[in-house]
This record gives sequence, structure tokens and C-alpha cells, in this order.
Amino acid sequence: MSAEIPSPSAIRMHRKSRVLQVDWEDGTSFNLPCEYLRVFSPSAEVQGHGPGQAVTLVGKEKVSIAAIEPVGNYAVKLIFDDKHDSGLFSWAYLHWLGANYDENWATYLERCAEVGYKRKDVPAG
Repeated sequence: MSAEIPSPSAIRMHRKSRVLQVDWEDGTSFNLPCEYLRVFSPSAEVQGHGPGQAVTLVGKEKVSIAAIEPVGNYAVKLIFDDKHDSGLFSWAYLHWLGANYDENWATYLERCAEVGYKRKDVPAG
């Protein structure tokens, strides 16, 4: 992750589609599904306490964000409706998640298959 990350200019939660829209000062914008943010949470619950300890969360297709709390000028705390509220999403991490969405999501789907989980497509709204 680069130290040259812009700051967000706006963060909007689209409840019906369960998508967090993050607009950046440099004009880029990312639409990040809540499920994606939940399964890539920077928390120890998801990432573990060291290299190789990350877990594959499954069954989060319907998760949404209940609240967004700013943390200084560098991060947000996302409070999910499944009560998960640990892990701070720094600007650098949010930007990385947006910039690498396609690759990250493909990796997640592969990990779901490896653990024998078939995602359920859940319509928005």
C-alpha cells in the first residue's frame, strides 16, 4: 500500500444495495459491497494475529453496515449489522480494497470453494 493515498472526499452507505461508496480527493470512486468489506475486515477475527492466520468467513451475503464512525483523520470504524465492530479501515486499506477489488474477490471465491462453501446470491434490497 502506497503512502501517497488520497483522503476520501465522501463516504456514503447505500442501504438498499448494501454498498459503501467511497469517493476520493483525486476523483476516483469505489463501490464496495458490505459482504466484501466484512470478509476482508482488518480485524484480528478475520486476519488473525500473524501471517498465515487469516480465516475465510462465509455466510455474510446479507450483511450490511449499521454505522460508520470516523477515527481521527485516517480511518473509519465500520459497525456491521452482524455486530462485528472491530478493525479500523484506514484510508490506505480502504483504497487498497477498492483498487484491488476484482483480484481480492476472485481470491475470496476460490477460498470459499476450498472450504466447500457455495455463496448464495442475495438480491439487493
